[in-house]
Amino acid sequence: MDNILKPLLVIDDEENMRHMLAYLLKRHGYTVFEASNGRQGLQLLEQQTFDFALCDVRMPEMDGLTFLQAAKKQVPDITVIMMSAYGTIEDAVQAMKLGAYDYIAKPFKEDEILLVLHKATERTHLIEENKRLRAKVECSVSSGFEGMIGKSPLMRVVFDISEKVAPYNTTVLITGESGTGKELVARGIHNRSLRKDGPFVAINCGSIPENLLESELFGFVKGAFTGANRDKPGLFEEASTGTLFLDEVGELPLAMQVKLLRVLQEHEIRRIGAAKSTPIDVRVLAATARDLESMVQEKTFREDLFYRLNIVNIVVPPLRDRRDDLALLCEHFIKKMNIRFGKKVVDISSKAMELIVKHEWPGNVRELENVIERAVVLTESETVLPEIFPESFGATSMNRRINDFFGTYSLKKAKIIMEEKMISRAMEAASGNKSMAARMLEISYPALLSKLKQYYPSLNGKGVK
Repeated sequence: MDNILKPLLVIDDEENMRHMLAYLLKRHGYTVFEASNGRQGLQLLEQQTFDFALCDVRMPEMDGLTFLQAAKKQVPDITVIMMSAYGTIEDAVQAMKLGAYDYIAKPFKEDEILLVLHKATERTHLIEENKRLRAKVECSVSSGFEGMIGKSPLMRVVFDISEKVAPYNTTVLITGESGTGKELVARGIHNRSLRKDGPFVAINCGSIPENLLESELFGFVKGAFTGANRDKPGLFEEASTGTLFLDEVGELPLAMQVKLLRVLQEHEIRRIGAAKSTPIDVRVLAATARDLESMVQEKTFREDLFYRLNIVNIVVPPLRDRRDDLALLCEHFIKKMNIRFGKKVVDISSKAMELIVKHEWPGNVRELENVIERAVVLTESETVLPEIFPESFGATSMNRRINDFFGTYSLKKAKIIMEEKMISRAMEAASGNKSMAARMLEISYPALLSKLKQYYPSLNGKGVK
């Protein structure tokens, strides 16, 4: 049931009525909380999240309508259903004006209250779905093309070409360094194409041994070779009416390049061991991190296949050439990791962002996502600080020692690392004033001088850089 464990608040000054409702609703999967008047109801609202509240109109201390007004201010999305044994049309109208979802008169039948709650649940689901769809639309508007993040000029070119080529059944070659998001571009083109309802099948041409690649792509018939005890379709057939994405197409051996060229020209494949060819209806998108033009010159990639694949070329830029997108990408990945790990990281400090902007990102967007994931997991505050980044970001010796903290089992070493960090933070907060820093650390002034000399001997106890 949709209402399993859904918390519901019952407010009524009649104890028997509360217990009856609690017994009924618990039988139908609700988790029920009880209050004897509106004031107690508001206190429970501060402690617990409720989707629904059943509230009597006439109660001592705080009546139902007063509770309704206060509850809608405190939790605008709460669904309140008013109840009364002395109900009048005026009371019902007033309750609806104040934001009540419905109004039912006592005594009521079991089916009446369950029907009202069922309708209220459907309304709640519609509200939640509407919010989700609105968020999705807002995300797609700000994300560029099919969820891809970027506003830099180079990415706008990628989005523009992808948008234009998507509706046509032409072959597209997507090039760019590893980790730039070539498969995302391919999926976006498929999703905007007339084939969007068909399958999107992806294969990494460099990850499959050469002797298995032909059967993987074209399939085989029963008895074609030892162990072929049944017919097996290949990926071209699996992608029928959809899109086949050949990732790292530059890794194809020359023998397979010849067969792929024939497929692209004739629009048919022949399973291994088959007597005749089979027509196919597949759009081919290809991607590579290699320089195919140089490979053509070196005779390691067929020139005719290159021109057949390269009808439209989309170049996905490396992350270092689109630094304008770093802030957007960081925000996107932080939200993603918060959801995945149940964290509440809000932003990245200015110093941490400086390191991100200066970094060369050899692993491109994939590397950035991994770095943000690591930062969100290790961060204990709402803000990502520079010391949480790996040493490859040019962290100081202090930051490297903080990173060591997470890789040690030695309590002695961990204590030293943490003590050094706290002294550094106190000195920074006190603007170098040692007396103030000592008070903040709750240690004596001589003790602080001793520790400064221990941790920063080159400074001779004069301060912390």
